[in-house]
Amino acid sequence: MAGEIPDLHATVRTGTGKGAARQARRNGDVPGIVYGGGADPLPINIPFNVLFKRLKQGRFLSTLFNMKVDGQDDVRVICRNVQRDLVKDLPTHVDFMRLKRTTKINLFIPVDLTGEENSDGLRKGGVLNLVRPEVELIVTAGDIPESITLDISGLDIGDTATISDVTLPEGARPTIDRDFVIANIQAPSGLKSADDEDEEGAEEAVEETTEEAGEEA
Repeated sequence: MAGEIPDLHATVRTGTGKGAARQARRNGDVPGIVYGGGADPLPINIPFNVLFKRLKQGRFLSTLFNMKVDGQDDVRVICRNVQRDLVKDLPTHVDFMRLKRTTKINLFIPVDLTGEENSDGLRKGGVLNLVRPEVELIVTAGDIPESITLDISGLDIGDTATISDVTLPEGARPTIDRDFVIANIQAPSGLKSADDEDEEGAEEAVEETTEEAGEEA
């Protein structure tokens, strides 16, 4: 299970329709609705500043939240739509869906690395490049992994590790079908510079040989 699911606090919105929604916005809230999960839709208000901060953090539509509403049982939700003002691009309404334990959802899961001390590439001074510190997976709401683990002990300089090198939790699968790169080990900058100089020297030698051959002809 995920280590910590962030809380999202809301209040029950009294009244329905455009009038109640406009009043909520005047009060500094963003109106919303929580639906699904075999329960009646629940109209809510979320403080504008709280929602705006969450939106700026990114990946709001793929983050699982623990919705806390006074007088209601906590429920896991995921955002399914954020309506915005066409001119100001600020949130004006938000829709959340309740999740059952068996619900499939897309979430970004952190990548943990192991085996650094046994990597030949790192022992040689190679530089580890973590291309994807997080991987978007389709997971079950009741069995969300805290992270996935990538073993890089077998990587040498120039090697790459892909999603196929990771043992995913049961029932989880990537949202991308192809075998994408998660990490690689690059040559140290000093070695790169030496290689570049060798290549340049070889090119100059070829050019000089060509010029001398032309002069003799």
